[in-house]
Amino acid sequence: MGNNIRVLIVDDSAVVRQTLESILSAAPGIEVMGTASDPYVAAERLKTEVPDVITLDLEMPRMDGLTFLQKLMRQHPIPVVICSSVAERGTANALKALEYGAVEIITKPKVGTKQFLEESSIRLVDKIRAAAMARPKPVISTPIKVRPKLDADVVIPMGRPQTLTTTEKVCLVGASTGGTEALRVFLEQLPPGCPPVAIVQHMPEHFTAAFANRLNGICEITVKEAKDGDPMLRGQALIAPGDKHMLLKRSGARYFVEIKEGPLVSRHRPSVDVLFRSGARYGGANVVAAIMTGMGDDGAKGMKELFDAGAYTIAQDEASCVVFGMPQEAIKAGGVHKVMALTQIAGEIVRTCR
Repeated sequence: MGNNIRVLIVDDSAVVRQTLESILSAAPGIEVMGTASDPYVAAERLKTEVPDVITLDLEMPRMDGLTFLQKLMRQHPIPVVICSSVAERGTANALKALEYGAVEIITKPKVGTKQFLEESSIRLVDKIRAAAMARPKPVISTPIKVRPKLDADVVIPMGRPQTLTTTEKVCLVGASTGGTEALRVFLEQLPPGCPPVAIVQHMPEHFTAAFANRLNGICEITVKEAKDGDPMLRGQALIAPGDKHMLLKRSGARYFVEIKEGPLVSRHRPSVDVLFRSGARYGGANVVAAIMTGMGDDGAKGMKELFDAGAYTIAQDEASCVVFGMPQEAIKAGGVHKVMALTQIAGEIVRTCR
């Protein structure tokens, strides 16, 4: 019990509290410390016991989640996972929570559905583990038994790189836990006229549009949520929509993106492995790729395929990562040319593409 990740669930819905408690309690290595119906009850509990991770609803009657999050981060920082219903009016607040210090966002459970039990519960447990690992002290987690983890074959089969008929460079980026702020730093440093950028950030459906709009308002380049068939243009970054895979495609000398359905790959949709494999096939040596902060190994296989296809590959270093999971796995796989701090990646990509 001593090495377990201890979780406090804060949500005004009894059904949600019961569902989250049931899922988390069933996962080896995770212990539900308790539940609270609102932030006031949670605050009282925190006086006597401190969890490793808090799951927090945003909309509650006596005090909203954002206010509680701000108070918590000022007084006693604890990794917080926002558990919010997917609603258009709530997405801006969820993104604001990331700015205030929340480390992850998950969609509130759809109780009783087969898809939730098979997919969302796995993602929920993974995000709790990612949040716990974001803390300075080490956390021992025990793998849970799940269905086999699928790779990019289920979306795009392996194939030889196409013969290139263009020298146009494109940039592919993958990120997860801590990636929202890492991408902000990266994209703010890109100058107008930079190479086209395609990004996979692990984020729920409906949140990616608000995330892209926020970045578009603060960056010199254009940032938008990708749509099927969008061209890859200089001075523009396309962000994969939540719950959809994004692939790089090419028609003659023109690059564009394909948005498609498909099963979870490396437990994610969108998956970095899918984007990177498509880049290996359709971009090859014309691709510059970066893998950033995140838990797990999504992107490691795809980056090795890019490396083997002649692409130039970069991994964010451990010191600047919130979680040094995905970059570390890509390095271990032998698919990384250079490891560098987050603040150096944009400049390296621009120099490489000249």
